[in-house]
Amino acid sequence: MNSVNIAKNIAPKTNKKHYSASFYTIKVIVLFIILFVAFLMLFPYLYMLSMSFKSGNEVVNNLAFYLFPKEFTLSNYVDIFTIIPLARGFINTLIIEAFVISFGTLSTTMAAFAFARLRFRGKNFLFYMVLTTMMVPYITVLTPQFSAFSHLGLVDTLYPLILPGLFGNVSMMFFLRQYALSIPDSVYEAAEVDGCGFFRLYWNIFLPLVRPAIAAQVIFWFLGIWNDVFGPDIYLQTLNNKTIQVMIKYLDNQTGSGTLKNLPTIMAGSVLSSIPTIAIYVVFQKYFVNTFMLSSSKDN
Repeated sequence: MNSVNIAKNIAPKTNKKHYSASFYTIKVIVLFIILFVAFLMLFPYLYMLSMSFKSGNEVVNNLAFYLFPKEFTLSNYVDIFTIIPLARGFINTLIIEAFVISFGTLSTTMAAFAFARLRFRGKNFLFYMVLTTMMVPYITVLTPQFSAFSHLGLVDTLYPLILPGLFGNVSMMFFLRQYALSIPDSVYEAAEVDGCGFFRLYWNIFLPLVRPAIAAQVIFWFLGIWNDVFGPDIYLQTLNNKTIQVMIKYLDNQTGSGTLKNLPTIMAGSVLSSIPTIAIYVVFQKYFVNTFMLSSSKDN
């Protein structure tokens, strides 16, 4: 009898160990797959970073693929400031970002609050008319817009890139409006009982509640402006007035597009232009996660 009981006690322990081993094996495999996919996504940036520390002669003489530079040099980051006024490009881009993000976010949140909370005749019709502007390609309004700014003498200035953004972002307005619809009416009604007017409802109730959504959308808007090449390349003609991405495009043209010897300098400019976007994502990463979680919970 004792031997039978001992066998029964040993059997479940053996199964438990086998299950635990299988479980951890699956976890290791899944973790390996995730790391492999993450490496594939990060590899282009890592290769660009590695290329920026290589000399032009090393790139030309060593066509074989390898990640780490054999002759580590910082000369590319020095040369780029002598070829183009890169610091001026950063300043020009930040000026556009500051005006568009600040005033554009203010007008966008006001529109979102009006469409989400206020009641007035024709609100739904006006809302859908505003949404239709999202379906109009930018290229179709570029010619009349360029003609208008040209008559005003604003071409080759930052105004054509700033003024349209002051009136807000339609996609951001739509997102905030949908986000704000999840706020219970009782919150606004309690504030109205306390004597809050429309502006106080907007400033003290609406803005604090939609702050995570505003932060996430502002980051997307910031990245869109920072990486924009088409608009600034059309309006800005003088090198000192160009934005950072257009200056890197100009750098590519000046050093010879497709020339291997000048490729490290171009990569150095790309690395420098990517630093602000990476920093913003790292600092405000939690707003991405919170916004996506809230959006999925509302959909469910």
